[in-house]
Amino acid sequence: MGLCKVSFCVLSVLGLVIVGDVAYAQDLPADYVNAHNAARSQVGVGNIVWDDTVAAFAQNYANQRKDCQLIHSGGGGKYGENIAMSTGDMSGTEAVKLWVDEKPYYDHASNTCVGGECRHYTQVVWRNSVGLGCAKVRCDNGGTFITCNYSPPGNYIGQSPY
Repeated sequence: MGLCKVSFCVLSVLGLVIVGDVAYAQDLPADYVNAHNAARSQVGVGNIVWDDTVAAFAQNYANQRKDCQLIHSGGGGKYGENIAMSTGDMSGTEAVKLWVDEKPYYDHASNTCVGGECRHYTQVVWRNSVGLGCAKVRCDNGGTFITCNYSPPGNYIGQSPY
């Protein structure tokens, strides 16, 4: 009987660990890629893939933003970039959703933003951006900073993303 109680406790703790990991699972490279590719497929743009070199750049910059200030890195001249921050926890997929939620402000016919910001969205779906690297840090104030970088960069003035 005592052994059954101990086994139940171990399984219960194991279950909590597995459930806890699920809560953080939306920060895996595949989660960032899948969220981007869902938006890209809606407009007929090919898939983007995870690029470890771009991800290393993103992580290096994210580590410098533990102050949670929304300041762009400039992409080192090689990468496009989207950034997001939250006063609490934010998953990578939630950050991508913020950017994709700008879609209604993009008018493809005129290739302009109408009534709001849309340049985060256009970078997500930029057809020539095929490499992706993202990173997340917990800020000193308890917030979250997330950056995604794109290779090659998008958002060239006068060019349509797709």
